[in-house]
Formats: sequence, C-alpha cells, structure tokens
Amino acid sequence: MKRFIAPVFALLVVAGLAIAADVKSGLDLGDSTSPFLVKDITGPHQGTSLCYRCAYGAKPVTCIFTREITPEVESLVQKIDATVGSNSDKNMRGFVVLITEDADAGAKQLTKLAADKHIKNVPLTVFDGAAGPPEYKISKDAAVTVLMWNKSRVEVNHAFAAGKLSDGDVAKIAADTSKILN
Repeated sequence: MKRFIAPVFALLVVAGLAIAADVKSGLDLGDSTSPFLVKDITGPHQGTSLCYRCAYGAKPVTCIFTREITPEVESLVQKIDATVGSNSDKNMRGFVVLITEDADAGAKQLTKLAADKHIKNVPLTVFDGAAGPPEYKISKDAAVTVLMWNKSRVEVNHAFAAGKLSDGDVAKIAADTSKILN
C-alpha cells in the first residue's frame, strides 16, 4: 500500500505545482479590445497621453503588459520590436505598457531599456496604477501579460507570474505573432 500512496502523493504535489504556476490574465481569445490611455515614454508621441489601441485601429498588434523590467522582458521587447520592424509591410504594430504606481521611476526604466536595447518600432509606455486598465482584466498575480489582436479581436494571450517568463517562452511568444498577421 505504501508503494502506491507515495507515487500518487508525488503526482498530486507535481500537479498542484503546475496548476499554481498557471496565471490567468488579460482578455479571453475572441474578446474585443477597448480604448485605454497610457503615457508615451519612447514612441512618436513622447510625453503625451494617448490610446495606442485607438491609434492602431484594426491593425495586427502585440501589446506587452508588464509590472517589471527583467532580462527576459527586455529580450521579449527586443524580439517583438524586430518582428514589428520586419512586418511593416503587413502594418504590424506593438507597444509595451509598464504597469506601475511610480510613473516617473517607470519612465526612467523604459528610457534606459530603449537606449540599451535599441528599441525603435515599439513604443514603451506607462500606465499609472497597479491594476492596469480595468477592462483588460490584468491579474495582480501576472508579472507579464502579452495580448495579440487583429481587427481589435484578441487572438493570442500569454500570462506569466513573476520569475516565470523564460527564454523558451520569449521564443514561443515571438513565433505566435504569425497568428495575427494573416
């Protein structure tokens, strides 16, 4: 009996860890996107508040909501920046939204990121407030939420708890941009 209980217990522990690692955040697939304001830190509208969702209209868009700037987030932003640049003929767009209670400190982080990683095609923006835009349902447990949409309908959603975004995840997210380019 002990031989049976130990493997079952181990399986339940591993399953519980896998479930605990999953984070649900952001709009569901098929949901419509809605307007929200951000402060543009590095994009063409530097220093102003605007709605990039509105500015991009029905174009294919990758939006990265993040609560922190980690090396993995930097890598993700670089990959999406390169993807947007190489798909300008398909009108692909993207932007990053740093969700923070300290917009000034966030702006400094984003300015450094843009300079260090040569971000040219993806505006880096700040959303002032820990919850993020309410209609986007960004979980407080998600450090990074990536939404991709085309014609204002969500087609891709990835969410990660703090410390869970890996290099493999970055590659998968970058590859998923193909889902919005058709």
